Amino acid sequence: MELQTVRIENPDELNLILGQSHFIKTVEDLHEVLAQSSGSLSFGLAFCEASGPRLVRSSGNDDALVGLAARNALAIGAGHSFIVFLRGGFPVSVLNAIKMVPEVCRIFCAMSNPVEVIVGETGQGRGILGVVDGSPPLGIEAEADVAERKAVLRRFGYKL
Repeated sequence: MELQTVRIENPDELNLILGQSHFIKTVEDLHEVLAQSSGSLSFGLAFCEASGPRLVRSSGNDDALVGLAARNALAIGAGHSFIVFLRGGFPVSVLNAIKMVPEVCRIFCAMSNPVEVIVGETGQGRGILGVVDGSPPLGIEAEADVAERKAVLRRFGYKL
């Protein structure tokens, strides 16, 4: 097996969701879930088909995000993986709905941090082994850091 890392192209530091599913129907089902989540959410998604024509299938309501998702899916090239890019919304707002899509098997990450995908390649194909989605901690939060964390959550409307 050969190991490699694929850095996700994300020049605008958009929120993204990287996952694995098991069926071509994923494209339509993810599109429906995202489109129904919010009228202001812009998104693009792409899915790597692992059998048959083995194409990168894509959809969305923003052509630039669809293109970004398709390029990243092709670069990762791992069977039945999918990637979603979001503008105007956060993964936390759609993640549970995405997890409930019957074809979705797992979520590797959901964030706007720089992401590197660890890919293993065998004679059969490629698979995602994991992700590197941030830098290691620099320390343990102090009281001021706790206050700032809580303020951020309230500013974004996640806590009262």
